[in-house]
Amino acid sequence: MLLFQATLPDFCNRVEGGFLVQALSTGSVIAEVLAADEDSFLKEWVDDARLLKHNTAMAPEPELRLQCANFLASFRKGVQSGVVGKASDPQWDDLRGLLADVSKSRALQGFTAIEIAAFVFSFKKPLYHRLRQAEKDPLVLASQIWETTELLDSFGLYATELWLDTREAIIRRQQEEMLELSTPVIKLWHNILALPLIGTLDSARTQVVMESLLGAIVETNSRVAILDITGVPTVDTVVAQHLLKTVTAARLMGAECIISGIRPQIAQTIVHLGINLLDITTKATLRDAFALALERTGQSIRSEEAPVN
Repeated sequence: MLLFQATLPDFCNRVEGGFLVQALSTGSVIAEVLAADEDSFLKEWVDDARLLKHNTAMAPEPELRLQCANFLASFRKGVQSGVVGKASDPQWDDLRGLLADVSKSRALQGFTAIEIAAFVFSFKKPLYHRLRQAEKDPLVLASQIWETTELLDSFGLYATELWLDTREAIIRRQQEEMLELSTPVIKLWHNILALPLIGTLDSARTQVVMESLLGAIVETNSRVAILDITGVPTVDTVVAQHLLKTVTAARLMGAECIISGIRPQIAQTIVHLGINLLDITTKATLRDAFALALERTGQSIRSEEAPVN
């Protein structure tokens, strides 16, 4: 039975014919392998990376080649000490920084998490091919492959985690932008604002509605704000509470709120739930609310008919 002993930091020890034989450490072997024919290694890796079956979003070849070249240079720098170590060790700071940039750029380009990890894992094939050529002893080769596998797997998971962080940041930013776009404050007339609401109201969206409305009231010094809920599918107790908070906040800013778009079904629901909107002025349509707002602000619209020839 063969007894395998883990590699030491600088040497891998094995016994052959009763003699202790010292072999170069995994890091030293990798450094020599990469330095022997870097151009050939890079070409093989780039070709393999371009043919990955997961690559639905293909990076431009010049960009892919540059990323592979930078990865290779950082990896060589990491193994210069002769010790592979762990992905969290200081010797891999440059490679982790590179993976952060690559993961972020590829997340923005629409790459998937699998494709980000596959970019790192594709480094194994050309590396293992050269390690097998450089080391004929099966035990030492197994040790070298095991150490590099653990290291590259850690980098693959690290790159995937960075991709997830970037995608979550993108999604949060898009949600915020959608909330802002879905709550436009419109200046209908002098001293009159309108805020048409579409879709379901929740706590996060209500906060955006309130901030947008209060900001517009201060900016335009408006006296009346119309909240049109024609596009709100249902009004329950939670939605009603959100509307009451918005109306109260607007009143504190010196503006009167009118809620329009009260359809018969919504009116029945409000009555059935026992929601108290008696202190709030409501109208069935935006047109009626606008007419009331003109009256409250002492304004009117006069239509002039064209003269008949």
